[in-house]
Parts: sequence; C-alpha cells; structure tokens
Amino acid sequence: MFSSLKVRDFRIYWLGMLVSLVGSWIQITAQSWLIFRLTHSAFLLGFVGFLSSIPVFFLALFGGLLADRKNKKNILIWTQTAFMILAFILAVLTQLKLITPVQIMLIAFLNGIVMAFDAPSRQAVVAELVDSRHLMNAIALNSAAFNSARMIGPALAGVLVAIVGMSGCFYINGISFLAVIAALLVINLTALPANVPSGRAFKDLHEAVIFIKNNRALFLLIIQVCIVSLFGVSYVVLMPIFADNILHVGVKGLGFLTGASGAGALSGALILARLGDFKYKGRLLVFSSIAFSLSLIVFGMSKMYWLSLAVLFFTGGFSVLALALSNTLLQIKVPHALRGRLMSFFLLTFAGVMPFGNLIAGSVAQAWGAAFVVTASGVVCATIFIIINTIYTDIWDI
Repeated sequence: MFSSLKVRDFRIYWLGMLVSLVGSWIQITAQSWLIFRLTHSAFLLGFVGFLSSIPVFFLALFGGLLADRKNKKNILIWTQTAFMILAFILAVLTQLKLITPVQIMLIAFLNGIVMAFDAPSRQAVVAELVDSRHLMNAIALNSAAFNSARMIGPALAGVLVAIVGMSGCFYINGISFLAVIAALLVINLTALPANVPSGRAFKDLHEAVIFIKNNRALFLLIIQVCIVSLFGVSYVVLMPIFADNILHVGVKGLGFLTGASGAGALSGALILARLGDFKYKGRLLVFSSIAFSLSLIVFGMSKMYWLSLAVLFFTGGFSVLALALSNTLLQIKVPHALRGRLMSFFLLTFAGVMPFGNLIAGSVAQAWGAAFVVTASGVVCATIFIIINTIYTDIWDI
C-alpha cells in the first residue's frame, strides 16, 4: 500500500504536501463559514467557489505548457510561496476586523490564479519522483494525502475556530506552506523538462488536443471528469447550509460532515493504492462514478445527521476512486513530453469547470434550496454516466 514512500524524494515531497494540504483545508472550512456568517447567502457561497476556480478555466492549459517547458520544482516553490502570502494577508485582515466579503472574493480569485500554474506541475511532478513501477501507487498516495487533509483539516477547523478564531485558522494555513517549501528545497528533481521550443504555445497546446481527440478512451475519461466537476462536487460549497439550516449542527458539525467525506475519500485512495496495477481499472471507474451519483441523491434527501455522515463517507470514497482512477489512467497512457499539458486538461475539466458548477449550485440553492440542488445533481450525474457507458464501452475495457 505504501511502496512508493520507499523512494526518498517522493516521501519527503509527500509529507511536506500533506502538512500543507491540512492547513489549506483548515482555511477552506473556516473561510466558507466566515463568508456564510458575514452574508448568510447561499449564492455568495457558490460565488466564492466560482471565483476561486474560474482562473483555472482560462489559465490551466498555459500552466500545463509551463510545466512541460520549465523545471516543475521551481514552479512549485514559487506557487506555494504565493499561496502562503495570500493566507497571511487573509489572516491579518480577519484579525484586524477589516475583512469584507469583497476582500474574501479577491483573495479567492488570486488563489485561483496561483492554482492554475501550481496544479499541473504538482500532478505531473509525481512521475519524475518515482519510476514507472511505483507510478500508480504514488498517484493513489497523492490522492490519499489530499483526502487525509480533507478529513483532518475540516475537523480541526471546527475546533480551532472556537479556540483561535477565524484569523488563527488562516495563520495556521500560512505556516503550513513552510513544510512543502522546505521539502521542495531538499528533494533532487533531476529530470529535465520536455524539449519544447519557446514561442509555439498554441501549436503545442494543439498537439495535446489532437492526442486526446485520437484516443477516445482518454476523451471519455475527460468528459466524465467534467460531469463530476459541473454537477457532482458542488455539494461541498453548500455544506455550511446543510450544517446550519438543514441538520442544525453548527460549525463543529460542519467540520465533521466535511471530515466524513474526507474519511471516505482517504479510504478509497488507500484501497486504490493497495490494489496496485490491477486489471479492469475502467470497470471500477464506471461503478464508482455511478455509486457516487447515487450517494449524492441519498445525502440530498437526508434530514438526519448520522445518516448524512454515513452517506458522505461513501460519497467521498466513490468520488476519489473515480477521480484518482481517471488521473492514473491519463498519466499512464500519456507520453512524458505531453504529461504537463494532459494534466492541465484534467485540471481544466475538473477544477476549471467546477466554478460554473458552484455558481449554478449557489444560484439554484438560493431559489430552490440546497437539498434540491444536491439531489438533482445526483440524478443528472447518474443518468449521464449510465448513458455514456452504455453507448461507449471504451472505459470498460481499460
């Protein structure tokens, strides 16, 4: 299950990233609670999510191109430093009681710009830290780190808000970035970037588009990731409404709801890491996608806290199985010279499309309620996944 952690550089990078991700999830949870307390608006919850991801839609492809041209380690040092500075700015403004919804939106937007250049390199660098034997395990453990943080961070945030306040949560996030920056300075990343001449950005991006177009299995994988992002994961930004208005459990309950989803996601990632390079990855991906959709329907209809916690565990587990398998299959099937650009397409269809899903979810929730949005999203996802995988069997055969 942890074989890739035997590789020194990947182990150091993974531990540093885990610490940083825990801090990020502490901030995400505290920030969502802060904006909800300031505005009590479902629309603005969705709009902040929109602003934090919309730069990815426009800039991710160029972030992937940069990852193929430049040293990924240096890119990540700069992006993680930028994240740290933004976290400290948010902390200071909150501590001084100067924070406003507009400032939160601006910082979310700037974080999105940084993310557009950070994520492609962060996804693609794994293949340069481990050899092909450990690649699938390393990708799964990368997902496990993210989802461990998604489990630990929100639960800590629910407690820390009461102890150190909102600003304290943001300071903790800023400090956490020192761990990953230190790890990046220590690791030896000797692989050279792809030999992509400068001045040919659109031609090089077109090369990646043609590669996807000529491989229908990859194209279908990206389409399914897009559907999950547009309709499936917007339940996360609506979680404060479920915690406050539907389940009546407050900020601590919000932490445990988000943590339950993270616990399920961690379990899914560890199962995938344990399976290794197994057969029928595509079949597990199809099953996980449909099961994720059905769990959304149940969560949207639930009015009981304990049932919501249980369902969110499975929602997180099935979602990470589907997304991590998509990520893994993309990385396995792409040549090294195109990896940064292909991962930027993955990021574009996931994080880039997500803001539109968040905006739609927030707008509809304002009029029809959060429970209706999540239930309808599950129905839409399940219907589309069943239709796609009934007509085309390419993913089943991977």
